[in-house]
Amino acid sequence: MATVLLVEDDHVVRGAMLRSLADRGHAVHAVGTALDALRRVAAETPDLVVLDLGLPDLDGADALRMLRGITDVPIIIATARDDEQAIVRLLRAGADDYMVKPFTGAHLEARITSVLRRAGRASRTVTPAVHTVGGLRVDVGERSAQLDGVPLALTRKEFDVLAYLAARPGRVVSRRELLEEVWRQPSVGEDQTIDVHLYWLRRKLGESAAKPRYLRTVRGVGFRLVAPD
Repeated sequence: MATVLLVEDDHVVRGAMLRSLADRGHAVHAVGTALDALRRVAAETPDLVVLDLGLPDLDGADALRMLRGITDVPIIIATARDDEQAIVRLLRAGADDYMVKPFTGAHLEARITSVLRRAGRASRTVTPAVHTVGGLRVDVGERSAQLDGVPLALTRKEFDVLAYLAARPGRVVSRRELLEEVWRQPSVGEDQTIDVHLYWLRRKLGESAAKPRYLRTVRGVGFRLVAPD
């Protein structure tokens, strides 16, 4: 199974989640502060992090950004904030998934399995190792991308989306395909997740949906990556 870092302030909730995940075969390390989480991730890279937003030493959103600065392991947010704008900000900051409290151990296990499967599948679907589309160069092995020789600062999921599209230049990729092959989440109602990542990916490519260069929207169908005219 997986090595999970559980970052949760409430010791009762932390204990219940720890027991639930351990009973399902995971190796679980639990901490109660953002600082301890950063130390643990730096010392021992887990397979996945479950991050509570209500931490005593640092806002969970800030903790997420700091974690993303040192690791690209999948991160699931556990939050009591059922707010669309807050969720969008978390996805934008690098979260792979989120869960609104309260939730069951079975629900958490299902999300962990899904996120780990998506992360593994994304890494297997982008070959060969380097893709070039116009002035865009995507190196899958190094997980780096450059535009006209300038490095692009991409989140893990932004890179996965770009790499998937760059491996299929000119081909229209549907929303469903992105969900199934990159996110490994063939669910209804996940358009927001795709739109958030594509919006920021476009900004980093120096374009917009209204004035596209590389990333083109095919209305009602999907997206394709092409070299500029």
